[in-house]
Amino acid sequence: MSQCIPIDPINELPPGKRKIMFVEGRSIVLFNIEGTVYAIDNACPHDGASLASGQLDGHLLQCPAHGLRFDLKTGCVREPGGLCLTRFPVRVTDSEVVAEVHFQRAKN
Repeated sequence: MSQCIPIDPINELPPGKRKIMFVEGRSIVLFNIEGTVYAIDNACPHDGASLASGQLDGHLLQCPAHGLRFDLKTGCVREPGGLCLTRFPVRVTDSEVVAEVHFQRAKN
């Protein structure tokens, strides 16, 4: 199941800034890099470490726990066959950022 979630007015996430949000109990980090907004799950696919405080070098986000470097454009490490982040589609309107967040339903 997916849900479009209005995140914030775009002026609250200017270029160069990041923001952590909790949506339906899920931790999501938004990055505005040169005017493009990226939304990722705040868990490294390697070991679940928080990525919110990771160092940015352009579009590369370094995991603070083990140093893996993910390209936010693709969501993956640069090595072939490497790990990839959980990314969410983002739409920026004139006034707000909207992310499409996917949720798994609990199985009965």
